[in-house]
Formats: sequence, C-alpha cells, structure tokens
Amino acid sequence: MDNMLNVYLFGKKYEVPAGLTIMTAMEYAGYDLVRGCGCRNGFCGACATIYRIKGEIELHGCLACQTEIQEGMYVATLPFFPLEKRIYNIEEIKPTQQIMMQLYPEIYSCIGCNACTKACTQELNVMQYIAYAQRGEYDKCAEESFDCVMCGVCSSRCPAGISHPQVAMLARRLNGKYIEPECGHLSDRVKEVNEGIFDKEIEELMTKAVDNIEEIKDMYNHREIEK
Repeated sequence: MDNMLNVYLFGKKYEVPAGLTIMTAMEYAGYDLVRGCGCRNGFCGACATIYRIKGEIELHGCLACQTEIQEGMYVATLPFFPLEKRIYNIEEIKPTQQIMMQLYPEIYSCIGCNACTKACTQELNVMQYIAYAQRGEYDKCAEESFDCVMCGVCSSRCPAGISHPQVAMLARRLNGKYIEPECGHLSDRVKEVNEGIFDKEIEELMTKAVDNIEEIKDMYNHREIEK
C-alpha cells in the first residue's frame, strides 16, 4: 500500500494501489461489477472505457480489464454503442462483393481518416480490414479482424457511421462458411455430441460446475490436449 495513486471514477476521487487495472481499481473502490463484462459473467468487450489524464486534453479509449491505472486518471465507462447489425441468413448469402454492398453500404463512404484504427482497444488495423471488406476479400478481412472483441469504440469515432465490428463479423462468418476448408474432425465431434455419445460426461461436468468450480478449473488446467 506504499504506492497509492489518485484516480477519478465517474467524477469521484479515490486512492487505489498502483498496478491495478481500471476494472480491479473500481472493485477496490467499492464498485460491484457482477454482470456485463466478459470476465464478470458477461461478454468480452463490454468494459469499453474512456479516460484522460489530469492536465491533458487527449481522450483515450480502452478496455478496463487490461489497462493499468495512472496517476490523475479520469475514468468513465463507455455506454453500449448501438452498432448497426443487419439481418441475414448465412445459409442464403454468398461471399460476393455485392453482399457487403447490400448489407453494409456505408463502408464505401469511408474517408480514410483512420480514426477507427487509432481508437481500437485491441490495436487492430481497422481501416485495413474495412478496405478488405470493400473489395470482397473476406479471408483477409477475417484474419485482420480476428482479435476484435466488438467493444464498438472504433464505430463511436467514425464520421461515416460504419459498424466496423459487424462488418468484420459478417466477413468471418462468410470466411468460415464458404472459404476456409471444412474442419473434418470438428464436424465428426459435433455429430458425436448430437448423437448423445458424451451425454454422461456432460451431465457429470454440469454437476461439478454447480458444486465445485475449483475442480472444474483443475480439470481444465490438466486436460489432455489432442495432438
């Protein structure tokens, strides 16, 4: 407790130990994060946060789970950004350039400002994967956007109103469905699950999950990994 930092959470000043992430600093300060965020019984990307440092004017976007606090940090969580998700049936569309034009035509209004890339909490080259999507290169778009957690910070900074994470999700789905070769052993395993071959193991696992979470963690950490 020798090295304490002053941070401001939602306008109120707190003293918290150095080395904490924004999320753990909030918990240290008394906030009860029990839902919403991926590592707190929710989904990854939900802890999108904006902050600035006292005396500076630049506004930063980040994920609260992976960003360490700094002295004089002013923090406010970013409300869910209303990404525009188009409705489609993956079984009925094909990986053509036209499908992106139909579903997300706003990507062709990109002005190349690169604000999306600069804002990305995962340091992805967002503008580049949008360029791949524009050209119908869905395999490259899928690869470039693979680590996206769909926090929406990129879209909140876009003057063209592009829903970058949803564009990337469509590209990854098209790539997985139509472009990448079928994963034979995965198909076999899904078939086995549907046939009930693992029902006993699943039931046993569910029982353990209710009674002893530590045993589940131990099973996971010492699991046999297929070659």
